[in-house]
Amino acid sequence: MEEVDLQRALDVAREAARAADRVAMGYFRGELAVETKADESPVTVADRETEQVIRDIISRHYPDHAIDGEEYGRQGDNRCLWLIDPIDGTRSFIRGLPFWSVQIALMIDGELVVGVSSAPAFAETAWACAGGGAWINGCRVRVGAADELARADVSFGNLRSLSRSQHWSWVGRIVSEAARCRGYGDFYSYHRLADGSQDVVIESDVNILDIAALVVIVREAGGTFTDLDGKPPGLDTTSVLAAPARLHEQLLCSRDEQSR
Repeated sequence: MEEVDLQRALDVAREAARAADRVAMGYFRGELAVETKADESPVTVADRETEQVIRDIISRHYPDHAIDGEEYGRQGDNRCLWLIDPIDGTRSFIRGLPFWSVQIALMIDGELVVGVSSAPAFAETAWACAGGGAWINGCRVRVGAADELARADVSFGNLRSLSRSQHWSWVGRIVSEAARCRGYGDFYSYHRLADGSQDVVIESDVNILDIAALVVIVREAGGTFTDLDGKPPGLDTTSVLAAPARLHEQLLCSRDEQSR
């Protein structure tokens, strides 16, 4: 079985992210034709070209590895699977808002082990590999010390789908008890969770390509990252509960109490 040097894989992911940043920024705030995909999400030439440059770089370094991307789907069959969202936050990208990012992750034998989340419009890149800590722009980061909801800053994503779910009353309780609630969306909340300036991220209606890199970054920053049922992230994950460990445990307990 192939042994993968995680530091080398991280270097490749960062190389691909830098190249992707250049492509995406070449289109950002320019004139773009917007198409609608089958799932009613928007897509542009920027998404496709950005993904292609990422695929090209990964394939050059790891020709046998499998790749799954937002725009071109899955290719290959290998225990090493690269997960790509070339422009996570396409709606923000189209509207000229900086809340979008390039997401690249490596999963080996079902475990997420490398993640790069690059937000070129913010000039900010986060990265991590298993056992190596989490970093933003070259500075090591760590989740905050909040251990109770009354002291926590919470960020919500995709409130519309949350409002239609069984978790809505629990969300209302969090809003009433938390120190502060916001809704940054996409990569931004996770970067801020990793560097300790945000305490909780709750999202619904996501897929693994949106969050794979962020899982590694938050975990390596000392946080706990699961879905809303407390299950570890996998290829079928559709929701997020991420927070420092003690606070995460409390939130899961409060959710269970609310559902009784």
